[in-house]
This record gives sequence, C-alpha cells and structure tokens, in this order.
Amino acid sequence: MRYDIAIVGAGAAGLMAGIFAGRGGGALKIAVLDGAKKIGAKILISGGGRCNVTNAVVRPEDFNGNRNTIARILRTFTVVQTVDFFRDLGVELKHEETGKLFPVTDRARTVLDALLREAERSGVEILAGTRVLNIRQGFLLETTSGPIEAHRVVIATGGRSVPKTGSDGAGYELARALGHSVTDTFPALVPLVIEESHWVRGLSGTSAVVELSVRSSTGRVRHRHRGSLLFTHFGISGPVALDVSRHWIAARKEDPAAELAVGFLPGETFEALDGRLIEAGRRNPRATVASLLRGAVPERLFEHLAPAVPISRLGRDERRAVARALTDLLLPVSRDRGFDYAEVTAGGVPLDEVDPRTMASRRCRELFLCGEILDVDGRIGGFNFQWAWATGRLAGLSCADLA
Repeated sequence: MRYDIAIVGAGAAGLMAGIFAGRGGGALKIAVLDGAKKIGAKILISGGGRCNVTNAVVRPEDFNGNRNTIARILRTFTVVQTVDFFRDLGVELKHEETGKLFPVTDRARTVLDALLREAERSGVEILAGTRVLNIRQGFLLETTSGPIEAHRVVIATGGRSVPKTGSDGAGYELARALGHSVTDTFPALVPLVIEESHWVRGLSGTSAVVELSVRSSTGRVRHRHRGSLLFTHFGISGPVALDVSRHWIAARKEDPAAELAVGFLPGETFEALDGRLIEAGRRNPRATVASLLRGAVPERLFEHLAPAVPISRLGRDERRAVARALTDLLLPVSRDRGFDYAEVTAGGVPLDEVDPRTMASRRCRELFLCGEILDVDGRIGGFNFQWAWATGRLAGLSCADLA
C-alpha cells in the first residue's frame, strides 16, 4: 500500500492531522493508522465520558514545557477557532462554571463521531487494527497488516497514559528509530496514594478546597496549587491533586525526600490562623476550633485536627499544633497510581526537536510529530485536548503543504 501521508495514531491529534491534511481537495492519498480495532477510546472516556473539549481560557502557563514555543503553537489555533471548528462539524459546546467546554449533548461520542465523519469527508482512509511496528527512513512502515510506503509521516501515537486504550508508549520507539530523543516519561494528572496507616484514608468521599504545596527536603516550595481535593479510599484525587501530581513525581525523582503538604484554609498562614485562634478564645471562652471554622473546613476533619474543647482551654503548643495542621499538614504520599490511572504523560520528544511553525521534525525530513508524544503536558480542564487540536491541525496542514 502506498500513501502520500501516513498518520500513525487515530486519537485527537491524529484525527485532526488527517482532517486538515485532507482539506486540500482530495489530491493526496492519506491514511490514519491505529492498532486499536475501535478508534477513539481515549476520547470516549475523557471528561467522565463527556469529553472536555477545551477550556474557555488557555494560556502557555497552563502547560509544563517550553512556554515560548507552546505559546507560538497555541496561537495557530485558538479556543475561539476550536469552538468554530466543532460548530462547523455540528458539535455545539457549552461553557461550564469551571471554564471547561463540553458538547451540549454531554456525550463524548458526539465529538468522536463528528471527527470520524469529517475525516471521511476529507478523503482520509482510517486503517483500524493496523499497528505500526517499525518505520524505516524513506518511509517504509512495517505494520501488522503488511508494509506501507509513504512520502510523509505524522507520528501522533500519544504517550503512555491509560495503556488499555492503545497508548502504550510504542510511539517513542518509532520516534527514536527516526533520530529523535525521548525525555524521561512519567504519569501526570494521576491520583496519589497515601500511606495505608494514615487517617486521611478514612475520609473517603470528603472534598474540600485546599492548597497543595510540593516542597524539597530543604523546605523550599517547588510548586503550589489551589483547587478542589477529593479524599478517596486509597488517598487523594480531584483537580488539585491531579494538577500537582506531576510536580510531586518530578520532585521525588530529583529529591527522594521531597514532601507534599496541604493547607485547608487556602491563603491563610500559620501565624495568621494562630492569631485568629487566640483572638477567638479571648472573645468567646466557649468558642471551639470547629465553631470558628465551620463552613470553611469539612466537619469530618475536625475530629482529627482539633480537640473538641474550647480554644481558651488549649495550651500554647496544642493551639499552635492545630494551626499548623490546618495550614500545613504533611501528607505521607507513598506513590502515584501509575499510567493506568493517569490522564496524560509527562515527558516525551523534546519540543526543540520539532519546528514550531510546522511541527516538522528537525531530525528527519518529511516527518511530523504532534500531540501527547511531545514533551508537553497541561493542567486538567481541557488543556491537553487543546494542545492535541492545535498541534494536530498544524502538522496536518504542514505535511500537506497547506500551512
């Protein structure tokens, strides 16, 4: 089989690459290859099955990676253009309070079906169940369905997150075979496991708005993030835990003694809270920590963090220990839950190995790379999809000489 363009991977970035490469009028023969028999598994499970297509505000600061390069690429396909693109495909998006944009149907299937219809309309041939085993320069693709020749190749295989969907990291070896390097890869947007003996594991189902801080063994704060935390039977999850996870993992790789701390009163320091407790005890001898902070901290926390006695009866050390626990409690994280539960992969092919104007490889002529295979990962909330749409579109246009 011979094609002008072979796109390896039929996820969000790969389908976008195919669609925009095919919009040149049908003169090019384009194939999107994927090892899965059913296309789009990761799209279908995203956003709890609703598909968080993008976010109302997407900034380079929402990503980990080279911010200048990320900004340059994101400018080629903005959120407004993304919304218009999906509207043209018949998919209306709605803006939720969190900033996330979902299809009005609340069904990820709506998004996937629209992409597949547009790929077909653009003349793209989708070869499901065709796993690429190797790519030789030239290009000759060795696949489970036989050899395929192509003039140009786009690698859009994703990373290693949720391997049951087909993202098993095989794309990294294809990139290496064509001259690219790959930085260390690890889970991102992944729940964290707390030591089994710790009391927070008994708070399963409790949620709170908190501030999480990743600290080095010397006490330096490496990363701080505020948001909603969910306690689970194994540890912590929720948006803020997922966002912080890649920073905790990265910190532990460099410094095995790095720590994660939680503040249950975001923005309030230990000193400020200690002063509030002293003042509350003076004003009202019957006031307890729970009565002072009711509504600001989940009730279930008080039985572990504060004695059920009046603040006025707390000794200095006991009062300060309460203030410390509420503003800076160390969470004994033992590990992350791994790629099976990660929403995205950190690490990958370095951005400086691709041309941000085209997504073309700087290491191999006529090769393009897009999506999660690159060393870029975003926060939870539709940011990683926006990266996939933008890089996939740019790679597709460029490899078809339409950019």
